[in-house]
Amino acid sequence: MTMNDRNLKKPVGGLDEIKPELDDDWFAEADAYVGTKLVRRGRPRVANPKKPVSLRLDSDVIDWFKRSGEGWQTRINDELRKAAGL
Repeated sequence: MTMNDRNLKKPVGGLDEIKPELDDDWFAEADAYVGTKLVRRGRPRVANPKKPVSLRLDSDVIDWFKRSGEGWQTRINDELRKAAGL
């Protein structure tokens, strides 16, 4: 038996300290509902979500956009939309 095997068999202590008590208050705050409809948390979904792609661009083109500051990826997207006539 290796040292790691012996460590796996040791009891884990202190779980009662970090385990929440699953009472009515805990469940009341676990999900938010309006009537019977679950309210989604986080950002709302957009009608036309962006899709991640892998695109190889010349390094000088990337450097030029990066020098323009924050949002350089958005500006590349805007320029591609213009070039496509969208």
